[in-house]
Amino acid sequence: MAQLPDAVEQVLRLHAAFIHGVANALRDRSQLPQLHEHLKAAEAAGWGRLVGAIRHIVDGRRGEDIKLGLDEEDRIIVDAILRAIDNPATLPPLQPPDGAAAAPGLAAMVHAAGSGDAKAFAALANMAEQMMKAGGDMARMGGIMRRLVDGERDADKLTKGMGPLGRELVVSLLEELAKLRSH
Repeated sequence: MAQLPDAVEQVLRLHAAFIHGVANALRDRSQLPQLHEHLKAAEAAGWGRLVGAIRHIVDGRRGEDIKLGLDEEDRIIVDAILRAIDNPATLPPLQPPDGAAAAPGLAAMVHAAGSGDAKAFAALANMAEQMMKAGGDMARMGGIMRRLVDGERDADKLTKGMGPLGRELVVSLLEELAKLRSH
């Protein structure tokens, strides 16, 4: 079994598409209306504090005080966005290099969303939308998220048209979902 990445790396992998979306909107201000729509949805799903911090960033604030009241996961996301403003090369990769390492986090989100967790569902929907924009296997992965939440587990159907890395991620994800289902 592959060694799991540390907590910060897991959060960055899990929220890479969202972090990219915010960073891209800050570089290309024409994307701000779309970002504001995503932020409204995230806020409605219970991510109010994170959304507030991101709105401060959009407004030009960069001080440590924007992270007051955030939980650890939200602070990691805000730190990644702030780093990306100064150096876009610090953005987390959109396509995880190791599907087995990304699968547990994705499986947890899919499982939670499928169990009725509105926050997980909103986060997964946002992530799927960002993945769709990335193209290739990432777009195909984003396209199957709803099917996974709805219970689809046929690897052949889910991986249709994917390359080897995409198939590896889906198979690892299905294995993780099976583990979660058995607990």
